[in-house]
Amino acid sequence: MAAPVLASVFDLFERSAERHPQSPMFCAPRRTGRDYHPDGIELSYEAVRSEATTLRERYAEAGYRHGHRVALLVEQRPEFFHHYLALNALGCGIVPVNPDYRHDELLYLLSHSEADLAVVLESRLEDVERAAAGRSSPLPVVALEALPDELPAPARRGEAGTPEPDTECALLYTSGTTGRPKGCILSNAYYLNAGDWYCRLGGRAELRAGDRILNPLPLFHMNAQAVTATAAIQLGGCLIAPDRFHPRTWWRDLVETRATVVHYLGVIPPLLMNQPEIPEERAHAVRFGLGAGVDPELHAAFEVRFGFPLVEVWGMTETGRVYADCHEPRRVHTRAFGRPLPGFEARVVDEGGREVPPLAEGELVVRHRAGDPRRHFFSGYLKNPEATEEAWRGGWFHTGDTVRQGEDGMLYFVDRKKNIIRRSGENIAASEVEACLQARPDVAQAAVVPVPDEVREEEVLACVVPMPGNPADESLAHALFDWCFERLAYYKAPGWLLFVDALPTTSTQKVQKHQLFASDEDPRKREDIHDFRLLKRRDRASGAPGAGT
Repeated sequence: MAAPVLASVFDLFERSAERHPQSPMFCAPRRTGRDYHPDGIELSYEAVRSEATTLRERYAEAGYRHGHRVALLVEQRPEFFHHYLALNALGCGIVPVNPDYRHDELLYLLSHSEADLAVVLESRLEDVERAAAGRSSPLPVVALEALPDELPAPARRGEAGTPEPDTECALLYTSGTTGRPKGCILSNAYYLNAGDWYCRLGGRAELRAGDRILNPLPLFHMNAQAVTATAAIQLGGCLIAPDRFHPRTWWRDLVETRATVVHYLGVIPPLLMNQPEIPEERAHAVRFGLGAGVDPELHAAFEVRFGFPLVEVWGMTETGRVYADCHEPRRVHTRAFGRPLPGFEARVVDEGGREVPPLAEGELVVRHRAGDPRRHFFSGYLKNPEATEEAWRGGWFHTGDTVRQGEDGMLYFVDRKKNIIRRSGENIAASEVEACLQARPDVAQAAVVPVPDEVREEEVLACVVPMPGNPADESLAHALFDWCFERLAYYKAPGWLLFVDALPTTSTQKVQKHQLFASDEDPRKREDIHDFRLLKRRDRASGAPGAGT
């Protein structure tokens, strides 16, 4: 008899809970001083199911149905999965919230998503309530640690019925290139395929039943939540979710949690290579690491020192699945990230959409297949059908990444075509930082570009033209940094700030960023540049305790 078709992530979870009730599903490594489970915690499938089932009943009693959305600002706590699975079982979508968001960012997300309820950490309750008060419609906000006996009912009616594969599972926000972040609508089918795709990568990225996957990336990103967690659930495995990456305790955590797979960003390998040698770095049980952005100069050396392969991948929130350089011989001295596959086709094209010859650079475009190009991709950008269709022009999803393809089909990452800065795994839209700067009356123009960073891959550089009469001095530079730091997530504020007399523009006044500096110039070495990198710390951000990269 054929296995029943799964309609939702909760269906998948229920199946695994039935098969592996006492197996661990979630683990938080110990972390002294953390305000939740400082000694660490491990929860079985049965324990998570019990909590999720209770919450499902409470949400149902309050009237939550299809079409409702609940915003979750709960960081990396196990309660994330209790609420996520409970809501998914009812056909409700979740809106995971970046805990580093400030007032304007919170207001935008809560308004744009039309969330019906926000469940947030008690420490952020006032922040979210202030943002919710700015919505055009009321939004009830409740504290995670003190949920009321009766949850606030949604103001709008939901739809009857049980969850289906095309039912919205989550609304994840990505950094927009021309303005505010776009809300990616992600279905149950997207999630189920994302997890299954990971399970079927094979080669050096072969997952096994019961694997324990340590992923330090946040649960408001698709990597940890949609791909890793769903794959772990499918295999009856365990997601190990630290609060964030801690290089000094990384190896201890891997040994103590018995991790068999780890995830990484490009910033992680060099930080680990710079740590002194300790016995735990070879006493772990890790079979492979999965991630993106490792420096080709460090790749092989990392594998030799720590004893496991790093498998480079490529993916986006919109795609749901990844390419992976997971079969030998891997191209560890390059930026290779895999080959096109059935169900995830790829082409490399020029500005006119024409395929370029092998080894030539062009934009990566992808699809499922010709007859059904959007299958298992995102369902669209919320309230932005124009952007959705623009991304899918010609029947291919345009990634905005510049790549090249070898004669053998191998794809190599070159650069981002989009106006995006990649800092410690976070995508930062230059336009968002520019808009923040230009909201000040003492700023005439602003252009934000990425500059290399030896630790964080890239850093934010703001080139600012002050309004006449405003001295371009240290005082103004600090005022501009503080302005951004107070209004944007801490990592988006300029790490470098440079005053300029004018910005190079076209005849239509479009800023030509590639002409800001000579091709061989490192603007970080200018004597008049202002360095704010040491001030860009998460522990300086209101309501965001702890250090970060």
